[in-house]
Amino acid sequence: MSYTATQNRTDTAKRHSDSDHGTTTTAVVAGAAGFGLGLLAAAGRKAVVQAATYSAGDWMEGLKAEHKAARLILEKLAETTDDEQAKRAPLVLSLQHAIGKHNVQEEYVVYCVLAETGQDSAADHLNADHFELKKGLYELEQIGKEQRPGFLAKLAEIRASFEEHVREEEDDIFPTLHAALSAEQQTNLTNRMNREGFKVA
Repeated sequence: MSYTATQNRTDTAKRHSDSDHGTTTTAVVAGAAGFGLGLLAAAGRKAVVQAATYSAGDWMEGLKAEHKAARLILEKLAETTDDEQAKRAPLVLSLQHAIGKHNVQEEYVVYCVLAETGQDSAADHLNADHFELKKGLYELEQIGKEQRPGFLAKLAEIRASFEEHVREEEDDIFPTLHAALSAEQQTNLTNRMNREGFKVA
């Protein structure tokens, strides 16, 4: 084979290689950009979800706002009928997410501070309440998916337990903890709670 033919083949292969490299680079850059935009979108969504709690400016007021939000979802579910599974399913999902995020903030931060201030039994009691609530929400979801009777009855149980739990926190346990903490400790607790909430928002 002549030198010219060999050189032409080499040049052609190099052009293909450069083209492939360019395509790969473009794909990598596009993928990275898409991933980055996805992260920004997720961060924006998290900020929106956590906004009401954060804007309260105080850990106890933030948790009260979340109690109110969960109560509204429970009320909407109570207004549904057994032939409205398509309406119930997203509401149950919203309730699970709202209570799940709320529980993380309380269990990872607030209840730990409760224990640190000598209220171990209160922290244990509230944690046990959360377990029962999670179990109840799981059972509610299964009843809905399988379209079995008893959805509203199970929901009524959950609402009653939720209201009792909230009453204990808002009327007794949280005000006692709030009064026991200094202004600096309040701020620290509020910031820590919001960080945990943002992680799972």
